[in-house]
Amino acid sequence: MSVILKEKIEGPSAWKGKDIKDDGSWIYHWSDESIGVLEKALENVKQKGLKVPDFTKEDFPITALTEEINYFNEELENGKGFLVIRGLPIERYTDDEAAIIYYGLGLHMGTPVSQNMKGDMLGDVKNIGAIDPKQVRVYETNEYLPYHADLSDVVGLLCLRKAKSGGMSSLSSAMTLYNEILEKHPEYLGLLHRHFLLEHLNDGDVGQTPIFSYHKGKLSGMYLRQYIEIAQENAGLPLSDVEVEALDLVDSILSDPDIRIDMLMEPGDIQFANNYAIFHSRSGFEDYDEPERRRHLYRLWLKMPNARELAPDFPGRNGISKR
Repeated sequence: MSVILKEKIEGPSAWKGKDIKDDGSWIYHWSDESIGVLEKALENVKQKGLKVPDFTKEDFPITALTEEINYFNEELENGKGFLVIRGLPIERYTDDEAAIIYYGLGLHMGTPVSQNMKGDMLGDVKNIGAIDPKQVRVYETNEYLPYHADLSDVVGLLCLRKAKSGGMSSLSSAMTLYNEILEKHPEYLGLLHRHFLLEHLNDGDVGQTPIFSYHKGKLSGMYLRQYIEIAQENAGLPLSDVEVEALDLVDSILSDPDIRIDMLMEPGDIQFANNYAIFHSRSGFEDYDEPERRRHLYRLWLKMPNARELAPDFPGRNGISKR
């Protein structure tokens, strides 16, 4: 078990939604020049006859955006832990072209990692109508998606089309969560630094995770309640009453309107979040009847060049191994 901090986390990562929701500090707008650079790189990939994920960052040359990319990466690791990039004219592109631009940007920010046992490097986030929570990942439904983190340094989303209604994206700071528990319910901190079993949708690959881990000067969070509950039940070790209380507390703080920040992603919006600093959620939504109009986002999981060092007992950052 790692060191338990007795002082609050300070700095830009310990934000509250009520303080930043209207200040625009977390939004970056593409310039016309930057869009031109991305589109030129897109044409280079197309001329070579390449598609996602079968090209490299050398095939998608955007060296003119080095300053922006450095800013994105710094903000994700040492700033608020998330940002939204706006202004990509998504209506100009086919879905395949948008995928090339998004994946190409990701290649310059970090290294994409596999998101599932099929080895997908670019995920499709859309409702496929599945309803079994123990067999289907919730992002493939239109149901409420509880607060969680993903198994990579950074998760990114590009909005192609939004839902008919709903589908609100919500983010909460893991640092603010820690501060709130430290101030109001410190009796749970020891438990939240201990290991819970973790199993990804009954795949038999059982690991362990603490909710909080302090290592080499940085606090990191990891929260996947659904997979914790699956693993503990499968092992014949269902969560105790006090463990349920602790996780219920985590959920209640993360969903507090003063703590979280809500945003409805518009077509062309790109959202990136550091999985160790931010827990994310999505409200349920109603989709259009026409398949071509339904909510659809692309997702990236990135391993970052400037990522923090994690404790040896903290879950990995390498995605989900292809099988």
